[in-house]
Amino acid sequence: MDQPPNPQFLDDITGALDWWRDAGVDCDFLDEPVEWLAPPELEGALPPRRRPDPKPDPDAPPPPAKLDPASLPADLAAFAPWWLSEPLLCEGGPAARVAPQGKAGAELMIVIEEPEAEDSETLLSGQQGKLLDAILTAFGTGREDVYLASALPRHTPGADWAAMSERGIGQVLRHHVALVAPKRLFVLGGNVLPLIGHESPHRPAMLRTFDHEGGSIPLLASWALPALLAQPRAKPVLWRAWLDWTAS
Repeated sequence: MDQPPNPQFLDDITGALDWWRDAGVDCDFLDEPVEWLAPPELEGALPPRRRPDPKPDPDAPPPPAKLDPASLPADLAAFAPWWLSEPLLCEGGPAARVAPQGKAGAELMIVIEEPEAEDSETLLSGQQGKLLDAILTAFGTGREDVYLASALPRHTPGADWAAMSERGIGQVLRHHVALVAPKRLFVLGGNVLPLIGHESPHRPAMLRTFDHEGGSIPLLASWALPALLAQPRAKPVLWRAWLDWTAS
């Protein structure tokens, strides 16, 4: 038999809540926290399966071989022959490589990005070399008084500088500078600076310091010679930086 509805049900609930509210109780607390929005736990649920590690691709090319620091020449006399023959310096063998020129302890060491396309026996034998000779004349010196080197052993259009750095070409360059032990270091090329721990130059000329195990060397960084050829207005900026650099 159906019971008649209780019209006082809502009044009873409201009265009970009012009584507790008058007593100063307006919240319900539990000793243990309840995560109300958590999904319900399934009885007998299995723990999440760990995704297996990906298997190496047998067809993937092997990582590039890296230059062994222990294989670097111990003195400057041995560096040029090693530079012309070491297979890991660049791909394609020793053809068209160009050796650095100069003597240890030079007042100025110049590092460019790479040889010119027409270079064979001498670095910078084309238009870039003519610009460098003009710059050195303005600086009051010449090739016979400086040590001239390149970061890459031969002309490499579209060089992958990140891959070359991964191979260890930056370590080779730092070792090369340490062997020469120049009084000052002049770097021409934004791709060279990251190899020795600096950012690429955003201005035509910037003053920096080359730090190595043997101490610190004053460093003047500028754009690559092709960029200076294309933007003659950068030359006065380089000249002023040279004056500030040599005055210190």
